[in-house]
Amino acid sequence: MDLATRVSELTPSLTLAIDSKAKALRAEGVDVYSFGAGEPDFDTPDHIKAAAIEALNAGFTKYTPSSGTPELRAAISEKFKRDNGLDYKPSDIIVSNGAKQSCFNAIMAVCGEGDEVIIPAPYWLSYPDMVRLAGAEPVIVQTTQENDWKMTPQQFEEAMSPRTKMVIINSPGNPTGSVYTKEELRALVEVAADEEITILSDEIYESLTYDGAEHVSVASLTPEARDLTITVNGFSKAYAMTGWRLGYLGAPEKIAKAIDSMQSHSTSGPCSFAQKGGLAALTGSQQCVADMREEFNIRREYMFERLSAIHNVTAVKPKGAFYMLANISKLGMTSTNFADRLLSKASVAVVPGIAFGDDRVVRLSYATGLDVIKPGLDRFEDFCKTL
Repeated sequence: MDLATRVSELTPSLTLAIDSKAKALRAEGVDVYSFGAGEPDFDTPDHIKAAAIEALNAGFTKYTPSSGTPELRAAISEKFKRDNGLDYKPSDIIVSNGAKQSCFNAIMAVCGEGDEVIIPAPYWLSYPDMVRLAGAEPVIVQTTQENDWKMTPQQFEEAMSPRTKMVIINSPGNPTGSVYTKEELRALVEVAADEEITILSDEIYESLTYDGAEHVSVASLTPEARDLTITVNGFSKAYAMTGWRLGYLGAPEKIAKAIDSMQSHSTSGPCSFAQKGGLAALTGSQQCVADMREEFNIRREYMFERLSAIHNVTAVKPKGAFYMLANISKLGMTSTNFADRLLSKASVAVVPGIAFGDDRVVRLSYATGLDVIKPGLDRFEDFCKTL
């Protein structure tokens, strides 16, 4: 039996491969320190869990509208106004099974055969494969460490063609931790507006910024930006709700209606009682978010100090998210070879940068405690000294 071309061309996940190797070593009794986590190590706050439990006990276990419950969409609309300066009506908002599905829905709704999507690298590893599944072609723009891993307007223009349909902007970014300034985003919007290119703005890490960096929603910049932009967000990172699978997007009315129709024929609505948890997350105290951000910042400071002290390894101090890229190109190894040997020789798991479109780096997550970060970086440094 032959598989569809769209499936056979997908790239296997290197993050899952590394995670599988780490788990296999742990099963053998090996003490493995892992920096591969893409999720907060905190538990979901109690008031959010309590809302879901109450919903379960009340029998709120049936289908909801495919676009999400009216009360959650209304709360998201208020959140967009309050936090992002965005005017999305509840009908412009689609709640999905995670921000990943929101990204996928947006790409599928806008892009098709023959279209091109511009993606700055290093990128979140799922973007290119989502584009390919839509029948479109990813066009990768290689950013530089010297520019804090951010795409410039000139690079954007040079990558464009008559087939360009969309550009993806992820700020704060995974795996770079980069945060685009308002001025930088405004310059990119001007380029997109000249050719009416749709902007997919993935803002899932918006609450995790440091050193005075300000998260700016692309769609808030100008009315034209609002008309071009699909804004994606979710609950996983800010509220430690990765397993709840709850995300959302705001979009111009025409796009939102198309995505609602498409989702109704794929996954239908998101989990009923998870939406009650999401509602509690948005309307309850935000102190839990501030507390997690403070702890992430402590870990970020420590990891950057340690990595910066290792000979022939460099890093850019991230302004957001909970990842750091270590540039290991001077060590004379590919990122995959480095990650494989680091795991087998030192029992430390990192994600090779080739998974994110840059073979010069490896990604370390500080979404894990200092009890893992400190000894893990000791082993990382000792390993680098042997090369």
